[in-house]
Formats: sequence, structure tokens, C-alpha cells
Amino acid sequence: MAPETEDPAGVWDASLRAAALFAADPHGLGGVILRAGAGPVRDRWLDHLRGMLAGPVRRMPPGIADDRLIGGLDLPATLRAGRPVIQRGLLAEADGGVVVVPMAERLERGTVARLAAALDTGTLALERDGLAARLPARFGLVLLDEGQEDETVAEALADRLALRIDLSGVSLREARFPLEEVPLLFHVRGDGGGDPLAPETDAASAAPSRSFLNHPEPEPDPTGRRAQPTGDPIATLCAVAEAFGIASLRAPLLALRTARRIAAASGREGPEGADLMEAARLVLAPRATRLPAPAQPETEEAAEPPPPPPPDADRPPEDAAEEADSAAQAPDEVVLDAVRAALPKDLLVRLLAGGPPLRAAPAGRMGAASASPLSGRPVGSWPGDPRRGRLDLIATLRAAAPWQRLRRAGTDPRCIAVTPEDFRIRRLKRRSETTTIFCVDASGSAALERLAEAKGAVELLLAEAYVRRDRIALVAFRGTGAETVLPPTRSLVRAKRVLAGLPGGGGTPLAAGLDAAAILALGVRRSGGSPVIVLLTDGRANVARSGLGGRALAGEEALSAARLLRAQALPTLVIDTGARPDGARRLAEAAQARYCPLPHADAGSVSAAVRAATA
Repeated sequence: MAPETEDPAGVWDASLRAAALFAADPHGLGGVILRAGAGPVRDRWLDHLRGMLAGPVRRMPPGIADDRLIGGLDLPATLRAGRPVIQRGLLAEADGGVVVVPMAERLERGTVARLAAALDTGTLALERDGLAARLPARFGLVLLDEGQEDETVAEALADRLALRIDLSGVSLREARFPLEEVPLLFHVRGDGGGDPLAPETDAASAAPSRSFLNHPEPEPDPTGRRAQPTGDPIATLCAVAEAFGIASLRAPLLALRTARRIAAASGREGPEGADLMEAARLVLAPRATRLPAPAQPETEEAAEPPPPPPPDADRPPEDAAEEADSAAQAPDEVVLDAVRAALPKDLLVRLLAGGPPLRAAPAGRMGAASASPLSGRPVGSWPGDPRRGRLDLIATLRAAAPWQRLRRAGTDPRCIAVTPEDFRIRRLKRRSETTTIFCVDASGSAALERLAEAKGAVELLLAEAYVRRDRIALVAFRGTGAETVLPPTRSLVRAKRVLAGLPGGGGTPLAAGLDAAAILALGVRRSGGSPVIVLLTDGRANVARSGLGGRALAGEEALSAARLLRAQALPTLVIDTGARPDGARRLAEAAQARYCPLPHADAGSVSAAVRAATA
């Protein structure tokens, strides 16, 4: 079934249905990924969600520190009381409500891990500043995805959230509420006290209306018959998830929970076929990674007609025949068709083209983190000597605060007693810039094509070098040796000038090219950078290090050079530009490198592969 053309008004209505579902069970459904730029459309959707929530709503600032996120020692209260006093963090404050996360595509890995752990357990483990406590933290997440097409929310969080909404194509004109139904959704307090958007906590008054939540109510067929319930909803959703290439088990479980919420809002004890279809549209369709395989035709022996249903005196014979035909269609196929029809338009185009594109690294990505004693971004503190680092005064006072009642004996109670064991110095980390070293096979009759691809990829990556704080280098091997034709640089003008005069042709001294790339990468590492080698070749070496021809010796030396890359732990990506995946694949295995077969690569696909490999 081909998907219908996306209607912005229909997308907005679907987002309101998703908001009503999420508001009914924020922690159970995990949350919502809302892809939309900052503006009135997104603000209107958030206001609508806030009006349906009964719990607190907290907004998480970008770059939030651990003591604010998960809590820690309340320093003023501890100094007054002379004993440790816990200060609740933002996640504990949001217990029973929702946390709104702006710029979610740029969350730090540590923050992602803490959010994921809290979603899994519903509690927050506070173990810092000498404290050990478990605080309730049952909340839902609203991740505001504001990135470009190559920036995505961390998969560890996206997998735990049931709903995904894309409002990037909705204008303010389409973002209107069905005013005749809003009063039925929640009873908003009008006593003038408190938050005017805070709904009453009574469960009956907080139930969404059936007409709003049960989106296409399954009265779907002109005969007035409803979709038949499936025998096992779990098996149905798992089968649909498998058919669309969804590997995570969380997706069908979240879809089942969503179906139960839809059924409960309609007054049914368990989910029926229409509930499963609606849940699959909302939860499974945005996660699809492939299209289901076409159904195989049944053999004549297996294609036995189903037994006719018992006659119904109130139904014409032709209606009974139509029901028999519809009953012959498996419930899984019905849900499959529903998910296929709900696939986003851009996702369907990518799937029909052969699969989702390579995900690139975020634009703000920099090199690997490295410890620095005097400069960098603070990432906590540890015990140490202030003469060998930067003193963290607040952390020092926190370490000393719990002992003040014992240390103040016989001293001025207004003083704070600090011992050398209390000293804390800052832990600082700075990002080293990444240098991508292109090692390009410039030999043979196909050299012009490979050089064109490399030139285009270098120019594309250099255009992002300022934002990504990356550098680019180019090593070309041809004839009897290899040379560094472009030292590490961010200068796009210099790179274009050097690339324009790069010659091609001759033999394939693959081992010499790998040696030159390794020497350059080790130099980058010694200077504090993070090197990444990108090798574009078909893997068919025919010139040894000595300059003599011979495929056998040249191939052995190339594998030996690849093993040296593995021994030096140099990150490597092998892009196979050959028509047959033989030599380049063996080279990648010897170097323990990522292997990417791109026999018909262009500059865009090469640069996307590089960004995905260096993410």
C-alpha cells in the first residue's frame, strides 16, 4: 500500500493524538522525540502538552552539570546542620512529570547514560560527595531535536522513547487546536490560583476524550464492521517489527503499551486490531529500516478457502461473503499495511532506494577527549594537591562540611576547618582536533575517477572543518612510491590548489601508501591530535616497497602494513572502490578497520562514510 501524501494538518492532528497518549503515561511510554525548529509551532505543541500533564514540567538547560542533574550535597544546609544534607537534582524534581530537553542531538554521553538509567529503573542512584541514596525519578522525556539532517538523537535514548513527531513541515496556520474538543480533554482549573495550565489530578477528569485519542476510529469499512481483534497482540507487533527491520525489542513492547492506552481510553479491557494498527503507526513506522518482503504466492494445496461463517439472518449474503474474504487476511498483514501506509515520505524514499543513508557525526563533534591538568572543560574533581592543579573550592568545602561538628570542638564556630584530605582539584578535559588522512590509490586506468571522488570528499569535509575543528591531509600512492601531497590543513584554498595538480596513473604501491599514512598519523598523535586514516582503494597491490613489480610480494607487504596499523591502534576506514570485494576486504580484516564497499562512490557518499566512521 503506497503511503498517502503527507498533509501538514494531518501531521499536526497526529501530533496532538501523540501528546494525549504521552500525557496519560509519561514514564510508561518513555517520551517523545519532537523534531522541529524553535518557533511558535513547537511552542504551541509544548503548551498543549503542558496543559494536559498533571505532574511537574522541568526544562533541562544545555550543558547541565551533574550536581544539578542528579543532585548532591547541599553545601549551605550541610554547613548549618553539621551533617550531610542531600540536594535533589532536576531529575528527582521531575518525578511524576516530564523533562524537556532542548538540543537533544548534542547531549553529552554521560548525560545520555544517566537519563537512560533513570528511564529504565524509575529511580536515581545518587552516589557522590560522600552520599549514597536512591531517589524516585519516574518521568518522561521530550527531546527537542533541532539538528540538521546529519544530526540525530543518541540511539540509547531514542530506543527508549515510544513516540517520534516531525513538525518541521507544519506552518503556524495548520497548527490549530480542535476547539470543540479541547474542553473534553481536561478540566483546566479556573479558580485563579496556581498554574492556570495545571490540570486537576483526578483520574476521571484527566482522561482524554475518545473522539480525540482514538484517531481513525476503526469504523473503517462501509459495512460498519470493526477490525477483528488479533489472537496474540505481542506476537503480532513482534512480527511487524521484524518485517520492517526493527531489531530492538523495546519497540514492540512500547507499541503494546501504547495500544493498551488507546484501548483503555476507549473503554475496552484489551487492545483490538484497530488499537494495534494505531499503535504500530505511531511507534513502529518511524523506526522502520526496510520494507517487508513481498508475500509469497501460496500453492494450490495450501490455498484452501476458510470455512464459511455461520449464517446471519440480519446480514445479506453478499456481506457475509465479504466478511469471509476479509477474515482470510492475516491480522499481521493488516497491521503491516497500516504501518506501510504511515511511513514518513522521506523515510519511504530512502527505503525504496535500498536502505537508510549513513548517519554522519554531529556538526559540533571534535576530537577525542584527553586529560589536561591546567586547561580544558571541567568534568568534576578528585582529591589532589592544589600545587599540581587548579583548586576546586566548592568541592573542597563539600568534602569538609560533614566533619565540621567534630572539628569545631574548642575552636571558633564561625570558622570552617579544612584539612589536606579535603582538598579537591578540578578534572579538566580538552578535545584534541581530529585529522582525517585520506590515503588514495592514484594508480591505474580508474585513477581519475577515484581522484575525483577523493577531491570532492576532501572539499566537502574541509567546508565543515571550521565547525568541526577538524583538519584534512592527503596521501597519494602511484608508480613506485607514495607522497604526502597535502599536509594537515584547514585551508580550503590551499587544498583545492594542491588537489587540482594531483597526477594519476602507474602501478599500485599499496604498502608504501599505508606506511606513509601511518607515519603521518603517528606524527599527528604525538602532537596531541586524533588521527583517522581513510583508505580508498580496490586492494589490488602490484608494486612492492622496493619498487619491483609482482602481485604476490606486493600483496603480502600490503597485509603486513595493514597489521602495523592494527598494532599502532590507528583508527582506519577502508572504502572499497573495486567491483569485486576481495583485496580491500582482506586488507580491512588485517588492519581491523571498518569496511565500506562503495564501488560506485561519489564525493557525497565518501564524505558521509567518513563522518559515520569517525563519529
